[in-house]
Amino acid sequence: METKQVGKNLPEKKFNAGPVGVTIWKNKGAGKDGSPVEFRSTQIERRYKDKNGQWQGTNSLRLNDLPRAIVVLQKAYEYLIFQQKENGQSPADAEDMIY
Repeated sequence: METKQVGKNLPEKKFNAGPVGVTIWKNKGAGKDGSPVEFRSTQIERRYKDKNGQWQGTNSLRLNDLPRAIVVLQKAYEYLIFQQKENGQSPADAEDMIY
């Protein structure tokens, strides 16, 4: 049985290399002229088990996590660039956003 989560923003894409992952989110906002626009943001996280054996997440990376972070960030960057091309956007389009 499939359940839908109403009103919850689900990730568009995830890339993982071991415990390090990056999540890409699709967001909606307004351009300088007030017109609706979509933009994407990223979140990097390292997963680990705490002393009770429960999975936790942190944005703090250790030395050995950095090569994995580079891999997932490169994959996220490539994905985002190809998404922009498919949608006919240029990198400058992001500068027209109101945050």
